[in-house]
This record gives sequence, C-alpha cells and structure tokens, in this order.
Amino acid sequence: MKLTYITGMLALGLMLSCGGGGDDAPPPTPPEPVADPKATTLVFPENNTECNEGVVVDDTKSRVTFRWNQADDTDNYEVNVRNLNTNNTTTSRVPGTEAEIEIERGTPYEWSVVSTAAGTNVTAESAKFKFYNQGPGITNYAPFPAEAVSPGRGATVNSTDGMVTLEWTGSDIDDDITEYEVFFGTDATPTVSIGTATDATLDATVVADTTYYWRVVSSDSQGNTSQSEIFEFKVSS
Repeated sequence: MKLTYITGMLALGLMLSCGGGGDDAPPPTPPEPVADPKATTLVFPENNTECNEGVVVDDTKSRVTFRWNQADDTDNYEVNVRNLNTNNTTTSRVPGTEAEIEIERGTPYEWSVVSTAAGTNVTAESAKFKFYNQGPGITNYAPFPAEAVSPGRGATVNSTDGMVTLEWTGSDIDDDITEYEVFFGTDATPTVSIGTATDATLDATVVADTTYYWRVVSSDSQGNTSQSEIFEFKVSS
C-alpha cells in the first residue's frame, strides 16, 4: 500500500512537471511596418508668379501664408523657403498644411515641402516652386536666377572634340528675358565671359582632366539682371 502511494505521487509530480509549459505566453506580434510618407503638392505661392498676398510688416518684409495639400502617410511637414538672392534658407516644421513665414519683399524665392512620418527616417520632397514676393512700387521684376541643366552640378563629362554644350533654364514673371551672358573658366569664381545667347545654350571650349566653373547672368528688356549660382563639372581624361 505504501509503495502504491509513493508511485502515485511520483506520477502526479511528473504530470505537473510536464504540463507546466502549457501556460507559456505566445511570442509578441511584430509591429506593423510603417508606411513611407508621400510627397505633397504645393498650392501657394504658385510657380513662376508674383506673390501679392500677405501681411506687410514694414517696407522690407511681409508675412506670407504658404499652403500645400495633405500628403498620404505623413505626420509632419518641413517647409524650406530659399532666398534666391542670398541662398539663405528658412525652415519651418508644422503638422498641418500651411505655415505663415516672414520673408523679404521684392525678392525672388524658391520653396518646397518635405513630408516626414514617425517611425521612419524616409522622407519625400515636393516639387520646387519659384516666386517673387511683391515689393513696394515694383512694376517689372528681374528674371529668376538661371538653373543648370547640362552638365549637371558636379557631373563628369566626356569631350571628344574639345567642346561642351552648356544648357540651362531661365524664367521671368514678365516673360521679357532678352539674353543670357555666360561666365566660364577654371577659376572657382568665373569672371571671363564666353559670350551671350538668346537661347539657353552655349558651347564652351574645354580640355581633358580639368574642372570648370560657370554661371549665367540673365537680363530682361528693362535692364534688370539676375545671377545664377556657380555650377561646376569635370571633363574626364
């Protein structure tokens, strides 16, 4: 009888020992992947226009409300407004689809919006719009600074005949650009003019294994001018 009792207790202990794993918690469910934010579309100020809306602060500044559309999978927006005369950029971070920003009057700007989302480092940038912020007494605006098309900034190009075709884009609210003058050379601040063009293209003489710098001065019918940034490219050996 005593032996039977001991055997039963051992069997019960084995059953309890074997059954203990049944209460283990299931593995945690992995978090849902975070969707990458999508690029927004800009609303105001419109591209290549004069911005004549806003609150005048004084003779030199006004507050303009920038607006864009809601982007999918986006929590916040980073608004970048670049002064095209100084290349200084103002950045504002907002959760909504508009931001009031103080900017210089009578000045050309470029703006864009970057979409961001919590849980991911991926971002998405909108198109870039240019505009002139209205200034007191201005009836004709200078052209927007030209932008390089080819060679692209920092590009390396081949030249079998010792020539490279420079291409750029230019725009003007008044649509009265008359000519472009191109300054070109190996100096990081090119001062030698290689000619003018009415179209946005001009050939330049180059040699192999050399880095070149160039800039474009745009002129309109009223004598207004604007100067582009300095672009660079290298000719391969």
